Formats: sequence, structure tokens, C-alpha cells
Amino acid sequence: MIHHAGLIPWLDPTAIIHSAGPWALLVVCGIIFAETGLLIGFLFPGDTLLIISGLLTHTSLVFGVDIWWVALAIAFAAFVGGEVGYLIGHKAGPKVFERKESGLFSMENVRRTNRFFERFGALAIIVARFVPIVRTFAPVAAGVGHMSYRKYSLYNAIGALLWGAGVTYFGYLIGYIPPVADFVAKYIDVILIGAVVITLIPTLFHYFRSLRKAKRQPDAEAVAAPPVVDEPARTRPEA
Repeated sequence: MIHHAGLIPWLDPTAIIHSAGPWALLVVCGIIFAETGLLIGFLFPGDTLLIISGLLTHTSLVFGVDIWWVALAIAFAAFVGGEVGYLIGHKAGPKVFERKESGLFSMENVRRTNRFFERFGALAIIVARFVPIVRTFAPVAAGVGHMSYRKYSLYNAIGALLWGAGVTYFGYLIGYIPPVADFVAKYIDVILIGAVVITLIPTLFHYFRSLRKAKRQPDAEAVAAPPVVDEPARTRPEA
């Protein structure tokens, strides 16, 4: 069994899983669901959680079920989260995003994601699963952009299976390589912090860039607008 004392217990996947006790699998599935369905938990490194879940399934009886059930349960949670995220974007997304033209929840981010969809097609839904932050906002953006629900659901299922089940099973296979398993168990804090930093960098970059763009836009409009000149009062011609 892996014993590890995390530097950040509330973000340490090992601590979360062990502290959940018999509800560990349900807690993991809940986090994965929230990450892609409720626009929360986007700072949590889901990839690390899946790898540790697979690794713990191999080295202990923490979940109490076979790896296939763990992988399929996580994949199902990821799929349902993606469906809920799409419905939120489709029903309430425009109202939420149109209120703010800068920052994380802006229409510019939705348009940027939609351009990503236009470039890569529905395949982008699958690829988005493997990209932090993007996998959180892609379902909502797809809903806001009114992507075909049938097409989205198909690719959402494929992406959830490849990411949720695939990454979890990858973690399980790591258990067969003791040096790698020991490294992951020993340096999970470093992996965790690195994942959080990598996740934050693009988010902060787009946030501050959108803020600068929003500040420059009023100035540009003021320069482009022609000056208002009062027309001289017309004099009445003398009779």
C-alpha cells in the first residue's frame, strides 16, 4: 500500500482517496464529474487523480473492485459531466458569458473555443479531454455554440472513455513497474504542483490578455470616433 503525506492535503489525490474510505470511488467520480460538468474544479489536476486512482487499484484494495470497474465508473462520470456541461452552455451559457466581455467567463473565450472546434471539427471534443482547463470549458462552449447534440454526445463518449478509462488504466499499468510506481508515489507533490502551475499559466495568460484588450478597446474607439463640432447658428437672411 502507498503511504504518502501530501504537502497540499486537500489537493493530494492520495490523501483524498484514502480519506474517503469506502466512498473513495464515488468521491473520485464526483470530482471528475464536477471538473467537466459544473465549471468548478478546473484547478484540480484530473490527470494526476486518474493516474493515482489506477496505481492505488493495483497496489491496494482501496476501491474494493477490479480495475475495469474503476476505469468504467470514472469514464461514465466524465461522460455525464460533459453532457451536463453542454446542457448548461446550451441553456444558460449565453446569459452567463454575455455579461462579461473580459476574464475567464467571456464570450471571447467562447469564440476562441469555437474556432478551435471549427479547425479540428468534432475531434476537438476528444482532444479537449487531455488538455487541462480546456476539458472544463469545452462542453460549455460547445453548448453555447449550439454544436449538434448528437454529434457532441458521440465524441464526448469516445473522449470520456479514452481519457477517463485510458488514463486510469495507464496508472494501473504503472504499478507493474516498481521504480516508476515508487517515483510517482514519492514525488506526487512535485507532480501535483507542476500540474497546477501548468494549468494556471494559460488561464492567467488569457485572462490578463483579455483585460488589456478590454482596456485598449475604449481608447481605440475614442481615437477612431470623429470629433463632434457644433454647427454654427444659421443667421436669418435680411429682407
